[in-house]
Amino acid sequence: MPRVTIPANDWQPRWYQRPAWDSWEQGCKRQLLFWHRRAGKDELNLNMHAVSAYERPGTYWHMLPEAAQARKAIWTAVNPHTGKRRLFEAFPEALIENMNDHEMFIRFKDVGSTFQVVGSDNFNSLVGSPPVGITFSEWALANPAAWAYLSPILAENGGWASFITTPRGNNHAKGMLDKVKGNVFDPVTNPRGWFSEVLSADDTAAIDKVTIEEQRDVYEGLFGKEMADMLIEQEYFCSFSGALIGSYWGAEIARAERALRIGTPFDIDPKHPVHTAWDLGKAVNNPIWAFQVIDGVPLIVDFYVPDSEDLSDWCKWLDEQGYHGNDYVPHDILHPQWGTKRTRLDTLKDHGRKPKMVGLVSLAEGNNAGLQTIKVARFRTTERVADGIEGLKAYRREYDDEKKTFRDIPVKNWAEHYASAFRYLGLAWRQAVAEVKKPEGDKRAYVGQADGTIRSQQTVKEAVDAMVRRRRARAGM
Repeated sequence: MPRVTIPANDWQPRWYQRPAWDSWEQGCKRQLLFWHRRAGKDELNLNMHAVSAYERPGTYWHMLPEAAQARKAIWTAVNPHTGKRRLFEAFPEALIENMNDHEMFIRFKDVGSTFQVVGSDNFNSLVGSPPVGITFSEWALANPAAWAYLSPILAENGGWASFITTPRGNNHAKGMLDKVKGNVFDPVTNPRGWFSEVLSADDTAAIDKVTIEEQRDVYEGLFGKEMADMLIEQEYFCSFSGALIGSYWGAEIARAERALRIGTPFDIDPKHPVHTAWDLGKAVNNPIWAFQVIDGVPLIVDFYVPDSEDLSDWCKWLDEQGYHGNDYVPHDILHPQWGTKRTRLDTLKDHGRKPKMVGLVSLAEGNNAGLQTIKVARFRTTERVADGIEGLKAYRREYDDEKKTFRDIPVKNWAEHYASAFRYLGLAWRQAVAEVKKPEGDKRAYVGQADGTIRSQQTVKEAVDAMVRRRRARAGM
C-alpha cells in the first residue's frame, strides 16, 4: 500500500480553524462551533475523523438531521474546486478496505475503524459498536434527543463529540451555547471543558462582501427582502434573532416566551385531571403531550417520547406519573395491530386508559388549532417539556426548489411527530373542558336523621323548583 499521510492531501486548518483544531488535538472532547456558511465546518470534522480513526480504532459517525440530507451533503458531495468527492479528500481510497453505499459506511484498512454517515432521524436504530467520535452537523436543525441518547455512551467510553452549525433562532443549539460557554476547555486546569466559538463572516473574512450581497439578491428573489435579510444575518453573520425560516409556529413560540408563558414554573394541580394527546406510531415517532385545563386555559405539564415499542410500557409510564385523564388519539388507533385482529384502542382500554378519538380535520385546520393553542397555553418548566418545545420550534414547511416557494407540507422529520401530537392537543383541549361533569340540579339527595325521619339535602328553593319541573313533565308542558 502506498504511504499516506493523515490529514491527507497536505490539508491544514485555515487560520481561523486552528484554535478549534488545536484544542481537539490537545484532548478537548466537546466542541460547539457556530461558524458562518462555507467556513469549512464539515471539512474540519471529516479530517478529525480521519486522524482519530488511526489514533484510536473504533466507530465514528458524521450525523446530519436526516439520513437523506446526510447522503447529499457528505456521502456523495463533490468539492467544486477540485472535482473530487469530499470523502476521498479526507479518506484517501488507499486507506479504505471496503465501502457500503446503501449504509453510507466505510471500513479502514489495518486498524479496523469504521466511519458512517447517519441521520439524527434514525440514530437509535443503528447497529454495531457504539461510537467513540461523533460530529453533529447542522446541529441547530437536528433532533436534540440524539445527544440525550448518545451522551452517556461517549461519557462512558471517553469519546468525543463536535457540534457544528449555523444559528437557527433561539433553539436548543443556542441553549447549549449559553450553558457551556462558561465551561472553557483547558488541557491542564479543565480537561473536561468545552471549546465553543461563534465566527461570522466579519470574523474570518473567508467570504467577501460582494459575494454575500450577491447571495442576498438571490434570497430576495426567492423569499422577499425581509426573509432575505434574516437569512443573511443568520447564515453569514451568525445572528440568533428570528425564528427558523419556514417554521409554522416559531414566531408564536417566541411571543409565548416573551410573555413568560414559557419558562415560568408552576405545579400540576392534583384537583384537575391530566389528559394526554398522542401521535400514534413507533416509539420515537409517538410523542405524548400531557396537559390540564384550568379556568379555560390549557396548561402543558409534561412531554414523553417512549423508548420502548411496547404500548403497555407507555401506559405504565403514564400511570406512574398519575396521568389518568382522557387520552386523545388519532383515528388510526382503529387499525389492527400487526398480526392480530385487535386494535391499539383495545389495548389502551385493556390497560385502564380512556382513549378518545380526535375529529378528522385537514392539516391546515390542525396547524391552526395548534397555533391558536400556543397563543393561550402555558408551558410547565421541565426538561421534558423543553424538549417538546424544541420540536414545535423546528416544525417547518418543505421548500419547493422549482417554484421557489414554501409548500404547505411539513418536512417529514422528528419535529413533525412532536407537532402532530400537539395538533391533536390543539383540537382536544376544548373538548376536555366540555366533558367536565357538572352537578345535576334535578337530583335530590336524602339523609336519615337520628329520629328516624328522612330529609332532603336540597334547599327549599331547589326542592320547589324540582317539584315544579316534575309536575310540568307529567302534564306534558
